[in-house]
Amino acid sequence: MLTHPTLDLLADLGLHGMAKGFHDLAGNPEAVSLGHAEWLALLLERESTLRQQKRFQSRAKAAKLRHLAAVEDVDYRTPRGLDRALFLKLAGCDWIRERRHCLMTGPAGVGKSWLACALGYKACRENLSVLYWRVPRLFAALALARGDGSYAKLLRQLARVDLLILDDWGPEPLLPEQQRDLLEIVEDRYSAGSLIITSQVPIDRWYEIVGNPTLADAILDRILHNAHRIELKGDSLRKQRAAG
Repeated sequence: MLTHPTLDLLADLGLHGMAKGFHDLAGNPEAVSLGHAEWLALLLERESTLRQQKRFQSRAKAAKLRHLAAVEDVDYRTPRGLDRALFLKLAGCDWIRERRHCLMTGPAGVGKSWLACALGYKACRENLSVLYWRVPRLFAALALARGDGSYAKLLRQLARVDLLILDDWGPEPLLPEQQRDLLEIVEDRYSAGSLIITSQVPIDRWYEIVGNPTLADAILDRILHNAHRIELKGDSLRKQRAAG
């Protein structure tokens, strides 16, 4: 079979990884020593790799992460209380598959959002779906959705991902409407999906942020008992970089 018709057929079938592999092998003099099974295995490997890369790119785009961050680039030298062993364990993403949560607290500028996005990016690489929202913008979007009839659709979008990142929660107390929104989100994800929540407010003050004691119990009971905790401290990294 001629090379060009084969390439055209592979392209028509959507097997672009195999087509690229076929083209490369056909131009490699050493490939003539390969058997048919070896050729096929190499072509299938190229196709599988390309499809995995495309799925990853699609998940990363849909996640809308605030930072392009990688767990391999985490700075453990800066004194901010980051437990290296715990973070590397979280980077394995088993806690997401187990539908557990991760809570990050600490002052502004210590890297909570960046670390959350690094875990989100790693989850995308692990074939898990991710969605990032800054909490103030999420509540604003939910308020608009309630008015235009798309509220249920937005809640379904939040509920169906494997990992939902809620960044920058607090310190303002929630309004009654926001309390109910958060309860809906947490209830939908209970035993069904994972959360990363970042906040400048210590966890023992989260009841104050929710405001309503009954709803606070309902919301936080579903989060706290099944969560890893990262409590950061120290000076702002942004200030340190500016000073440097």
